[in-house]
Amino acid sequence: MFNALNEKLEVIFKSLKGKGYLKEDDIDVAMKEIRLALLEADVNFKVVKGFVQRVKEKAVGKEVLESLTPGQQVVKIVHDELRNLLGKDNEKIRIAPNPPTIIMMVGLHGSGKTTTSAKLAKYFKTQGRRVLMVAADLQRPAAIDQLITLGKQIDIPVFHSRQLKDPVKLCMEAVTDAKKEAREVVIVDTAGRLHIDDSLMEELKSVKETIEPWEVLFVADAMTGQDAVNIAGAFNEKIGIDGIILTKMDGDARGGAALSIREVTGRPIKFIGVGEKIDMLEQFYPERVASRILGMGDVISFIEKAQESFDQKEALALRDKILNERFTFDDLKEQLKKIRSMGPLENLLNMIPGFNKMKGINIDEKQFIKIEAIINSMTKQERENAQLINGSRKKRIAKGSGTEVVDINRLLKQYKEMKKMMKMFKGKKALKLSNLFSMK
Repeated sequence: MFNALNEKLEVIFKSLKGKGYLKEDDIDVAMKEIRLALLEADVNFKVVKGFVQRVKEKAVGKEVLESLTPGQQVVKIVHDELRNLLGKDNEKIRIAPNPPTIIMMVGLHGSGKTTTSAKLAKYFKTQGRRVLMVAADLQRPAAIDQLITLGKQIDIPVFHSRQLKDPVKLCMEAVTDAKKEAREVVIVDTAGRLHIDDSLMEELKSVKETIEPWEVLFVADAMTGQDAVNIAGAFNEKIGIDGIILTKMDGDARGGAALSIREVTGRPIKFIGVGEKIDMLEQFYPERVASRILGMGDVISFIEKAQESFDQKEALALRDKILNERFTFDDLKEQLKKIRSMGPLENLLNMIPGFNKMKGINIDEKQFIKIEAIINSMTKQERENAQLINGSRKKRIAKGSGTEVVDINRLLKQYKEMKKMMKMFKGKKALKLSNLFSMK
């Protein structure tokens, strides 16, 4: 996400940083280029106008133009204004003092509302909360079936009815059931349409007035750009929303919806969908996103993802294996699985500052699958002692994994290089994987 905008801004800032002294004319040229870059990223033109004006007012100040690093000062101003545009601070979903916390999901059909309801339910479940999902889209039987299927995947119950045709009555019964079952969070997946119409809005208003949700979250497809922003504004005006979840952010290279929607609606983005998998829903942090737009990476999010996949005991056990030269192919397979569970590899690497500047690096996640297949085709003894793997064993492993002997040779070479690197850490205090968890 934001790839196109990031590349354009990098060129603009490189020009500014290359000058030891900035004049107001230099700022004017940069602001015109930033304005064009934002418009090409599909950011709302009124939002662009206000943003550029605020940046320019601060950038032409005496303390900036006469500073030792005026170019860097301008970058900082742009970063701060981007953060303000995106919402300044992370805003969490509010939890009701008396359970259940009722969350009403609204949006047009096709925005990913039903899948996002399940993703949000999974998010709360990982926090240890007891969740109930409600299939309140009675216009579309497929939506009910979809939510039931998703509920089974994440082991969360779904309240539904094939007989009831009144969504208000269904939601009332669902809330009553949630109270009886001591459910802490109720997520209501409401009906959507392909377009905004009066009957949809009346139905949603009736549901909202009856169940009095603690939060109404509008789900929007980020790839629709300004359409998502305009629709969010209409929903906020007619129903009233408390927050926004932007889906398909991983497929949106421009980022116009994310950069416009808060300013236009006055409502915060609370989550973003960054992939199809059920756990690919992230809390939205304006400062981190602003840093990623400017190519500064997002190390904090990277560490948080690592913490989710690696627990401290496993990290310490792995450290001991490395220090005592007992790192086997089974250990390698386990670590690759954990890395894959953190999300798409390219997304992870883009969180590392400067990675996007490295050209010619191809991320092929199919290699993970190939390596796992090769390791699975080894015997227990071979996985523990790579020196046993001779020519005939390589042929057997290749045949069993559907690969070529050259692939086996490549993996063995990489494994030996890893072992050499690990030897360098032996006896050094530098290798402290547990340091990662001290940031919790």
